[in-house]
Amino acid sequence: MAAIYAADAPSWLREVPAVRTLQRVWVQQYYTTAEELRWRTEADGIPPARVFLSSPYDEEAHLARKDTTQWVGYKVHLTESCDEELPRLIIHVETTSGPIADGAVTPVIHHALQEKGLLPDTHLVDTGYLDAELLVTSQRDYNVDLLGPTRLDYHWQARAGQGFAVHNFQLDWDRHQALCPTGRTSVSWTPAVDNHATEVIKIKFSRKDCRACESRLLCTRSTRRSVTVRRHDHYLALQAARQRETSAAYGQQYAKRAGIEGTISQGVRRCRLRRTRYIGLAKTHLQHIVTAAALNFVRLSNWLAGTPLAKTRRSSFVRLMMPIAVN
Repeated sequence: MAAIYAADAPSWLREVPAVRTLQRVWVQQYYTTAEELRWRTEADGIPPARVFLSSPYDEEAHLARKDTTQWVGYKVHLTESCDEELPRLIIHVETTSGPIADGAVTPVIHHALQEKGLLPDTHLVDTGYLDAELLVTSQRDYNVDLLGPTRLDYHWQARAGQGFAVHNFQLDWDRHQALCPTGRTSVSWTPAVDNHATEVIKIKFSRKDCRACESRLLCTRSTRRSVTVRRHDHYLALQAARQRETSAAYGQQYAKRAGIEGTISQGVRRCRLRRTRYIGLAKTHLQHIVTAAALNFVRLSNWLAGTPLAKTRRSSFVRLMMPIAVN
């Protein structure tokens, strides 16, 4: 590489695709000091997954992670109709690089559905496609009601079920004050941006009030309590969504989303949806579209033939443990 990038080397060598790829690999994986060549670590400026070259054969395939599963490649997002008495069809396919978050794709999907004239009034989504901001922007920009399970409050007060969680505080948005469950008023209300570039409000209470509070052990493990909430409209939308989740109507409506899990399973088992046959995002997206079209043909055939929708399969163990009725 040093010889190729030397001043007296032919310039056309640096434009050879294989050489450019090799140069990216070296820069991302190694760095040199005055004494030696070293592996690059996160502390040394290793690039994030969305730009890191995970495969020299496909520069658009990147390392992705979901829970304990890791892979190098892409992610497919399927949107399916769920109207009663009509066939369940895949109406949109979106293919992204693996590290792209699901929530970043939600407005892209809505825009595509709007262009097709297929924008729904209510969109049943998984947790990854929904957050406080998307609840507001989907309704504002596309008049779409996002319905799905919101992320749980991860703070220990909420997880313990016996502490003072954020929803236990009364917020006065006009006066920029918060009232804690024991009646103390906050001393600061500061707009800020968190590590995810999300607009939030940081609220703090007086150390003097917190130290003297008899309920301190239920509220904070620090010298004073601080609370972080979303901006006003986002906070109200999130609280309304969480309240809706507790209703029976929500459970009945959201149950329809189980169909998309069956669609993904059908695509994986019948069409090897998890395997990319081609190199590059464009060709992979074409593969996903053809797969969706094939599944739609199968579904239309079954619907025209009057074949009912399949039920969720029970494992052999579950069937074995099911009680047997004897008359």
